Amino acid sequence: MSFKLPELDRNATQSAVESHLEIYRLYKYLIFEEREASVTASSEVRYHGPTNQTSDQTGDIAIYNADQQRYQKDYCERTEWAVRRLPKMERFLIEERYMSQDSDYINDFQVYCYKFQPPISHVTYGKIRWKAFYRLALTLNLAVTVGN
Repeated sequence: MSFKLPELDRNATQSAVESHLEIYRLYKYLIFEEREASVTASSEVRYHGPTNQTSDQTGDIAIYNADQQRYQKDYCERTEWAVRRLPKMERFLIEERYMSQDSDYINDFQVYCYKFQPPISHVTYGKIRWKAFYRLALTLNLAVTVGN
């Protein structure tokens, strides 16, 4: 009995995981701005007949605000859950490089030279990062297999 792991397209998978983590940072560190109902009447004349369709602007906005906040919270929780399941070195790398609030200003060099104690080589860093991306891609269903 053997189990074969899928062969992933490295560049496409890395891009997918990095974009997922970028969206995570946006959801985690930016404040959600709720939509508000317009209370000002429009000055333009509208000529249209009955559409037999009711409109509830306030209800639509309330649903959007609730659903979008819940979606963002679930997205962050799911990502954090997946990262917590990684081995210690991979988790540390992902958290320091991609999940911190300052990660837009941190590069790989700073992580493998200054964050890791003792510092590691860029080759080792690349191997650890790819293993972390591989596991995250499979866990978060972001994997891009070769040939797709």
